Amino acid sequence: MMNFINKWYPVIIAFIALMYSVGLGLTGDTEAAQYSAHWPGTILLFAIAIRQRRLTNPKKYYR
Repeated sequence: MMNFINKWYPVIIAFIALMYSVGLGLTGDTEAAQYSAHWPGTILLFAIAIRQRRLTNPKKYYR
């Protein structure tokens, strides 16, 4: 279970952020919904960047 969470946590967090944005939109708070709609993409992009850095310098991160 921990292996699954360690591998997929950015997607899980991004999905929660997406549901938060949808919930805000459905309750009528469209400004906050539009603001928070950018969070999932940002979370996923940062996760990709962090994983790329870990793959390019494996010795630096796994001492």
